[in-house]
Amino acid sequence: MTGSAGTDQSQHENRRADSDGQSLGIVVPAFQPDVDTLLTYVDALHDELQPATLRVELDDPSDDVVAALASLDADLHVSPYRRGKGAAITAGFEALETDVLAFADADGSTSPEEFSRIVAPVLDGEADLAVGSRRHPDATVASHQTLARRYLGDGFAWLARRMLDAELYDYQCGAKALSASTWEDVREHLYEPGFAWDVELVAIAGALDRTVREVPIEWHDRPGTTVSPVTTTLALARALIRARHRAKRLRESRLHLALKSRDDDTKALVHRR
Repeated sequence: MTGSAGTDQSQHENRRADSDGQSLGIVVPAFQPDVDTLLTYVDALHDELQPATLRVELDDPSDDVVAALASLDADLHVSPYRRGKGAAITAGFEALETDVLAFADADGSTSPEEFSRIVAPVLDGEADLAVGSRRHPDATVASHQTLARRYLGDGFAWLARRMLDAELYDYQCGAKALSASTWEDVREHLYEPGFAWDVELVAIAGALDRTVREVPIEWHDRPGTTVSPVTTTLALARALIRARHRAKRLRESRLHLALKSRDDDTKALVHRR
């Protein structure tokens, strides 16, 4: 089901996020969101970034949640089932017609002010992909995750940094931006429908020699996440191996070209319905 909610989005279509006229589109993926937080966050994103388009991709909501979001100042797309974060962002990006594409998690962990700093290098043409970072030495974590999530996340980042072309401190922060041309290059190579989509995006962009900029931010942990730290980290580790394999194939590694991949029998996200 697709529809518009709240104030007519057309009033935002001619607004630009910078003086050079680069248009910005934002996707907010949401599953079981706190309605008040989401409504407040969307309004704040409008105020801070003035995007041409702001689209919320809402998975498997109850009728009550859909009704409560009637005043949402965004294009609202509702999926009757849970697609996963990566699939939701992919669908949202495919619907955008802007020069720069960006996404931010619905819990508001990345404030609009910090999100603006992430988007800036892409709007200014200084980076093809900009990645928010909670683990960068210059980042500020205003409220911490549990010890289990922090240590598992740190371990995953350490491993990814040694396996991928793009060497970052943080691959999983839920705020990133990229140019429309970069999206055209990477979109056919993204397969992970869930949380692993973030690391896959970075892996593919790095393999295609796109400029990746890590932006240290001030970040606030939000309680009530739907993510299980142990289960998710194990799933991310398996996805990291797959992402590295895809990246190596793009680099024309003989070994990885010779190895059969599950991708050989699977459609990329942009071709799934």
